[in-house]
Amino acid sequence: MSLYINLRTVVVTILFYSSTLLTYITCTETNLQPNIVLIMADDLGIGDIGCYGNNTMRTPNIDNLAKDGVMLTHHIAAAPLCTPSRAAFMTGRYPIRSGMDNGYSVRVLVFTGSSGGLPENETTFAALLQKQGYATGIIGKWHLGVNCESRNDHCHHPLNHGFDFFYGTPLTNIHDCKPGEGSAILTNFQGRLRLINNTLMVGLLILFVMKWTGFTNLGWGIIVWLTVLCSLFFGAWYCVFGFMRVWNCLIMRNHDVVQQPSNGETLPTRMVEEALAFIERNQRKPFLLLMSFLHVHTPFFTTKAFIGKSKHGAYGDNVEEMDWHVGKKGFAGWEGGIRVPGIFRWPGLLPSNEKIDVPTSLMDIYPTVVSLAGASLPQDRVIDGQDLMPLLKGDVQRSEHEFLFHYCGAALNAVRWHPKGSDTVWKAHFFTPKLEVGPCYRSEICGCHGQYVINHDPPLLFELSKDPSELNPLSPDTEPLFHEIQNQIQIGVEKHRKTLTSVPFQLAWNNVLWKPWLQPCCGTFPFCWCDKDSNVSITMRDPSQ
Repeated sequence: MSLYINLRTVVVTILFYSSTLLTYITCTETNLQPNIVLIMADDLGIGDIGCYGNNTMRTPNIDNLAKDGVMLTHHIAAAPLCTPSRAAFMTGRYPIRSGMDNGYSVRVLVFTGSSGGLPENETTFAALLQKQGYATGIIGKWHLGVNCESRNDHCHHPLNHGFDFFYGTPLTNIHDCKPGEGSAILTNFQGRLRLINNTLMVGLLILFVMKWTGFTNLGWGIIVWLTVLCSLFFGAWYCVFGFMRVWNCLIMRNHDVVQQPSNGETLPTRMVEEALAFIERNQRKPFLLLMSFLHVHTPFFTTKAFIGKSKHGAYGDNVEEMDWHVGKKGFAGWEGGIRVPGIFRWPGLLPSNEKIDVPTSLMDIYPTVVSLAGASLPQDRVIDGQDLMPLLKGDVQRSEHEFLFHYCGAALNAVRWHPKGSDTVWKAHFFTPKLEVGPCYRSEICGCHGQYVINHDPPLLFELSKDPSELNPLSPDTEPLFHEIQNQIQIGVEKHRKTLTSVPFQLAWNNVLWKPWLQPCCGTFPFCWCDKDSNVSITMRDPSQ
């Protein structure tokens, strides 16, 4: 496929990652309105990119962007999980403001047939750019909900949040979507159901033996009815989770389901072709394209051309394939879960091979993109992000963030303080997760309350400018200003809390549980099975070339 770009262009490149999100932006100027392409990827570690210090993983295309641009080394995601992090990214607001995180054990959307999602009254940057005359598209992962009350109302759908075009999965990449990987959906709940089922089966077996040997006068009719009820119980939950791969794993083009279940091995190449097609057909008007990769979220779907090419098994193969795709297009409170790479490239405007080590946030992309497009920020709500361009151009030496707040669900987990007129960055943890507790391993998500956390009073304090790995907590004996720092952080917390308003939790149990009447389906439910998208193909060169 040919791709024609106006020679009179200005190119801006921005690359970000969070534990849920990697974002990369390129802009080409058309009639003073920049074309904007954002690339996102899941679960890419901050140490897994060559330009951030990894010399065993091959990411040459991303590394070249860093060499030609500005690197942020203290860039922070708003949340360590997919759904809340993406909500913050799309709205420029802490996810607690939109109800897109909560204190329950389920902190991400796990069903396409659930009613939770990004509220309709939230304004995404796509919606603002759409009003500016932009063509807006998203390709890949959405993970911010689909329906509210019926199978086709699409209240949370990308096309209801400012996008003109959508191709990809409305959910995420989960183990259930890869044959042989088992299930990762509500594993604790499935375990309890399995225990109840096994107990009932053992009870029925004992009842049969007692009736057969004459130890009970209970009639056979009652025993048969109990057997039927137990079978219905087993069938109900087993069918739901057993068929979830078909129902949950799907590909949509705009409002239509085109593949169910999805084919994760061929999806990346189809995404590339869709991205190139979107760019080509919108050459004569400004456009915004959000390219949202499923790489490198588990399970690892890797095309054959990249299998066995890296030194780090399936994960390394997945990272290197993601880097190839970047080149093909040319464009929980701990630091390890939320500190993320960020790369900006704009030849002629931004310096090259530059590093900036002051706190910035993934939410800053919202006002930055909106400003570049010539749009205005909403005035009827709090926008937590800050325009990064003055910092990137060198007009200022620090960002506007004095405080950054880190939530675990609806609970304030930690606070980062960058005092005015100082290079020091302090961070206080009000609680930390108990990593040894079972749910952290079984569900891959740690809890935010009760037995799952360790509370700290006074808060656990670190000086990140000297201890970015948070290995050496401070005390009044080791830090003379310990109590003053804690007091200033508490003042910042109180000011922040005054800006919060009560909103419905989009991830409450009644919103995250599966509802069959909301399930997107390409046929007649429950017979959801189709492949209208198998003809898409693209030739990929050998990654070693």
